[in-house]
Amino acid sequence: MDLTQLEILCAIAEQGSVSAAAEKLHRVPSNISTRLKQLEEELGCELFRREKLRLHITDSGRTFLAYSQRILALSEEAKQSVSGQQPAGIFTLGAIESTAAVRLPPLIARYHQSWPQVGLDLSTGPSGEMIDGVLAGRYSAAFVDGPPKHPQLEGMPVFAEELVLIGALNHPPVSDASGISGSTIYAFRANCSYRRLFENWFARTHAVPGKIFEMESYHGILACVSAGAGLALIPASMLESMPGRDSVNAWPLGEGMGHISIWLVWRKGTRSVNLQAMKTLLATRHE
Repeated sequence: MDLTQLEILCAIAEQGSVSAAAEKLHRVPSNISTRLKQLEEELGCELFRREKLRLHITDSGRTFLAYSQRILALSEEAKQSVSGQQPAGIFTLGAIESTAAVRLPPLIARYHQSWPQVGLDLSTGPSGEMIDGVLAGRYSAAFVDGPPKHPQLEGMPVFAEELVLIGALNHPPVSDASGISGSTIYAFRANCSYRRLFENWFARTHAVPGKIFEMESYHGILACVSAGAGLALIPASMLESMPGRDSVNAWPLGEGMGHISIWLVWRKGTRSVNLQAMKTLLATRHE
């Protein structure tokens, strides 16, 4: 197999069809189909299941895709490490939603001003999803709450954050979880580190949350909380940036439990020129 076959695999997985992958890679569809078939024959397994005009990745395909993304990322890093070139090309970043919304806009603007030849590709999601993306090679680096615990990751602390509990304006003050045991809470999906911290905060006083409603955005969470439907945990910086911040009350978690650090993390040993440029920008942003 060669890198071209891996690029074709990744394009088909992303686009969902041979024709769309061919358009992205500027190739004819017949060439894409032939190279995919050759790769499947070489591996001895089916990478995609054919259904009408769509291709659905198989379990074997998903496993091999993760390795392919890592190989392609390492190939690009290898070229950059010996070329001595300036930052350029695509730089894939992941970030938790609050950091992307509040912290990153001025940082990304400065990065673009310094290295306009770099195309920043930013994706957002829960911390667990972002970390998985870095390990799989989908992202060169990601902004998550840290420090990193996986042995294949390293990183640097970049932002100080505080998580606060929010409730409706008529909700009585909250000093600890025991006073709100059984209350409805709003949170992101289970792989969200803030949700785990919220649940651990309840557990410290042997309290338990009631119904947990999973939401997709902080704006949705704020709307539900301000209406008196429940409570939520939210970064203070995110709350301050939202138009509805005056529609809720906010309380600290106490004992410093709400104070966390946002880290930029990457695979251990990464030598990407684009990543080094971001690290340098972060290290000097207050100077």
